[in-house]
Order: sequence, then C-alpha cells, then structure tokens
Amino acid sequence: MFQLAFKAGFRYFYNQSNPVMKPILFSLLALLLFTGARAQQNDAAAAETLSFKETEFNFGKIAQSKPVYHLFTVYNKSGKPVQIANVQASCGCTTPEWSRDAIAPGGKTDIKVGYNAAAEGPFEKTITVSYGDASQVLRIKGEVWKTPSTPAPGNAPVQFLNSRLQP
Repeated sequence: MFQLAFKAGFRYFYNQSNPVMKPILFSLLALLLFTGARAQQNDAAAAETLSFKETEFNFGKIAQSKPVYHLFTVYNKSGKPVQIANVQASCGCTTPEWSRDAIAPGGKTDIKVGYNAAAEGPFEKTITVSYGDASQVLRIKGEVWKTPSTPAPGNAPVQFLNSRLQP
C-alpha cells in the first residue's frame, strides 16, 4: 500500500506535464548550485588566509621519558589580522603553545608543539589549528625507544688502566 502511494506521489511531482513543478525544481537546482559555488569560494578564501611552513614533522628516534619540541611557523597571507582561535592536540601527551594575539597582515607566529615520550614504540599525533571558519591539521610522528632500566655495566679493562695510570 505504501509503495503504491509513494509511486503515485513520485509520478505526480516529477510528471513533466505538471507546469507547477518545473519552476520549483529549477529554482531548487539553481539554489543548490549557487550554494555549492559560494561554499567553495569561502573555502578557498579561508585556505589563503594562513599558510603553514610545514604541516608534518618527524622527530625520528627519541628517548623514552624525554620531552621533545618542534615549532610550526604560521604566516598570515591575508590583508587583515587573523587570530588563532584554538589549537587542540589529539591526546594529552601532546601539548601545543601559541600566542593568543592576532597575527598582523604579512606577519608570522610560531606554534610550539611538545611531545612527552612516555610510551615505547612508533607514534603519530595530530594537532588541529582553528582560525576564522577554517582549520588546519598538523602532524608529528616518530619512534620512542626504551631507555635502559639499569646503568651501563662497568668496563673492567678501562678501570684497570685507570688504576695503573694514577700515581
């Protein structure tokens, strides 16, 4: 029963001989195209506002429990001041620091990203920078190697030589 009603309604609204539906469908189609074109213009303008020197950094191999830092440089390519609204890390082991002041036109600022290498193994973390109506995702990655739990063993031959050289 529902299918018959749906088919009948579908035929009524999409019947080409229906003079009322043609202008409505044409108007809706024009509105969708205009909205899509406008959204693409806004995205392009937002993308041209801030420029990042790099969006990914590889720390390589780092020692466990030794915090490491990297500076991501941000340039304001627009003709007006832009303020970074928020910088959000994907987890608590990653800490971003940034200036809350607006970036002057043609100016630059740095976002300092720290990583506390507590867990052993490879890692990849994201940092989302929000500004205006846009955002940019930054990535840090690397590999944490486990530090030895005991100090290096003594070297007997070196100790022997040291004792012989001392008067």
